[in-house]
Amino acid sequence: MNSTSLRVAAAQFSSTDDPGANLSVIRDAARAAAEAGARLVVCPEASHANFSTPLAAVAEPLDGRFADGVRSLAAELGVLLVVGMFTPASDGRVRNTLLATGAGTEASYDKIHLYDAFGSRESDTVEAGHDVVTFAALGTTIGLATCYDLRFADQFTALGRAGAELVCVPASWGEGPGKAEQWDLLVRARALDAQAWLVACDQAWTPPAGADPLGIGRSAVVDPLGGVRGRLAAASGVLVSDVDLALVPDVRARVPIL
Repeated sequence: MNSTSLRVAAAQFSSTDDPGANLSVIRDAARAAAEAGARLVVCPEASHANFSTPLAAVAEPLDGRFADGVRSLAAELGVLLVVGMFTPASDGRVRNTLLATGAGTEASYDKIHLYDAFGSRESDTVEAGHDVVTFAALGTTIGLATCYDLRFADQFTALGRAGAELVCVPASWGEGPGKAEQWDLLVRARALDAQAWLVACDQAWTPPAGADPLGIGRSAVVDPLGGVRGRLAAASGVLVSDVDLALVPDVRARVPIL
């Protein structure tokens, strides 16, 4: 790899209602990614517990057992881990939180756009965040977004303007007519909006259970011009890809939309 190349991974799996068991799945997937040379490993939204779980019962603070387990794993493997979890909110609901930890970095993001669509009402149990989040790590600037945020182009333009060269998008995308096509389109469009690399990691396909968004798979790595550089199918797996960060300033210079 050249000096501007970064090996990344999307660790696609199906979480259960047991945070301890899910942490073991994260450990196995992250270890496989690290053994393949990945320095950044992105896990799905709701890696902590799936959306069929009573979220308030499993929510933990960012210094709780689950988050500490993720930190320990990132330190053990020497990688930056991005993992979806649930943290307590002030009003009895929870926050849909991404924890980014490892490689000398600690950051978190609370999902801004809640999935009140296609029969789901995420806002009944989840309190929305407000802040667009970027942070410096691995020699670049990384942005964070979650699942339904993909439908809001302005957030990704804001991430690009804040300097993000790579955007991590953990997801638990709901099954339904046309939803796979929408996912494929949106991950490419949002990479174009941010003019950044995008690592979109969904939960593996899970049989639908009512309106709960449980995942369809199709995790992808997309370049700043919307080209898909790698994609998984529906089943659990680890997608490893090399991203050339030098492509970002080149694209932004040639197509100056930001």
